[in-house]
Formats: sequence, C-alpha cells, structure tokens
Amino acid sequence: MSTLTPRLQRQLSELLGVQQQQNRWHGALPVLLLDRCWLQLQRVGVEDLARVLPPDSSGEAPELVRFRELRQRGVDHLDAQERCWEEFGRESCSLALRRFWEAQERGHHGWTFSAYLHLLERYRHLIEADGPSPIPLLVLARSSSLEHHQLQWCWP
Repeated sequence: MSTLTPRLQRQLSELLGVQQQQNRWHGALPVLLLDRCWLQLQRVGVEDLARVLPPDSSGEAPELVRFRELRQRGVDHLDAQERCWEEFGRESCSLALRRFWEAQERGHHGWTFSAYLHLLERYRHLIEADGPSPIPLLVLARSSSLEHHQLQWCWP
C-alpha cells in the first residue's frame, strides 16, 4: 500500500503475520483505521468498530424502510407516505426523515450501517475460508471532504 510510511508498513506486516494464525471468527480480530492527515494507523477490534467509528443508521429507521418497501412494490409516492403515516404516525415519520436528512447534511463519508454489515460479513467469510487471512483497512476520508471512507483489504 503506497500511502503508508515505512513505519506504518512495518506495523501492518507484523499484524498480518499474527493474522495468519487466525482461522476462526472472534471479536478481537483487527480492523485498521488509517488517518491520512496524521499518518496514524489505529488498530481496533472488530467488536469495537461500531463504537469507535459509528455507522450512520438513520436510513434504517423502520418508517423509512417501510416506505422504500412500498415504493419498490409499485405503490405511488403519496400513497406510500400516507400508509406509513397510518402505521407509524405522522410525527414519527417526520422525525425519521429529519434525522436521515440531518445525517446526510453532516456527512458520514459513506460509512452506513449497510457498509458496516458488509465489512463484517466479508471479513468473516475471508477468515473462515482456507488460505491467507487479510485485514480490513479503512482509509478515513478527510473530515471536511465529501469523499467516502475507502475499504481496502491487506493481504500477506
């Protein structure tokens, strides 16, 4: 990985060596977070990832999930909205939508609940598969940018 300094490359090599002894899924498996601005590589246990880098789950509110389900079934936009108001209440639907848009405005650098679950699913699959075991590396977006965090896999 070309963005790593020699010191960070040594850290990564050491972790990859230890990782090769892993063949079962557990919460202490490492996830690496690279802060490019400070050239810092942070090791976080997979069990602590959501606490250290909370994914945005505002789009997973039941009101919004139901609305999307109705729309995918071909229900008209206004009819879907009215059904959601009936099921969840108008205030609850408005609050879910407001939280979603506030999260969009704040920005989450693409680190959503589904991205988080995808990382966990893929990591578990790779650890339990035969062969070398990689370590996920999240290259963090700069805080003031619109770019997304980039998930990379570091292989031995």
